[in-house]
Order: sequence, then C-alpha cells, then structure tokens
Amino acid sequence: MRTSIAPPRPAAAKKTTGTQYAALPYRLMPAGVEILLITSRRTKRWVVPKGWPIEGLEPSVSAAREALEEAGISGETQKDPIGFFHYFKVLRHNINVPCKVDVFALKVTRQRKTWPEKDERELRWFPLAEAAQAVEEAQLRKLIQRFGAQFAAQAH
Repeated sequence: MRTSIAPPRPAAAKKTTGTQYAALPYRLMPAGVEILLITSRRTKRWVVPKGWPIEGLEPSVSAAREALEEAGISGETQKDPIGFFHYFKVLRHNINVPCKVDVFALKVTRQRKTWPEKDERELRWFPLAEAAQAVEEAQLRKLIQRFGAQFAAQAH
C-alpha cells in the first residue's frame, strides 16, 4: 500500500522518544537507481530527509512530509519501512539524543522548483553506489546498499 503527502503539518510530537522517520528518495534511470541526498543544515553532511514524528500522521506520511519540506520532492512512499539506522541528534546546548530512524522508500515522481528549506540545503542525485559512500552513518550506508541489491535481484 502506498501513501501520499498529507495536508498541512500538525504540531510536531515531543522530541523525547528518540525516534525519527526518513525518506529514501530514489528514481529509476537507464543507468540504474539514483538516490537523492540532501545536506544537513548545520554540518553540511550528506543525509536523507528525516525528522521527528508528526502528531496524527502515519510514520510513512511523516517521512514523505519531511522529504517535501527538506528537498521539495514527492511521490509514492512505501507504507512499511525498508530498514532503520541509528545516529546522535545534536540539540540545543550540545545535548546529544540517540535516535533510531525508520526509513521509508520514496519513489520520486515530482521535484518542485521551490520548497520551504531550499535556501538551507544542497541536494544532489547520486548513482546508488556513490550515495552509499557519501553518507557518514555506516548503518545508512548498508541500508542504501541493500536497497540497491533489491533492484539488482529484480532485474535478473
């Protein structure tokens, strides 16, 4: 089952759970699968669009909302996560919160010219192997590689 972008954003849930939701934006090109990565606002690392749960929204819809706000993209989001990774979110006053990020595949069908965080981030389409190498989190790197392996298996 696929979900779509939700109506206007409700209030964010409390940031005490340590759970976030992310989209893994992809598109199928003649040369293979490409992954869209964005830079984080503070450190400028290559990351996937992610954020805290949004009260009242299903996790996959929350992930799709983050992708729209952070990268200006929308499309078909899988309802079930393809995996997860862990990282430390640095909050105000240098407080580190360990987070588990559930990742939802997002087949991109639309890329907007403008979006809320356009001036705060870079975005770039990477061939799958390059996307895996561009991210710092080892668990996210493995998740991207496993995701790509699924397409390779389907092609045979």
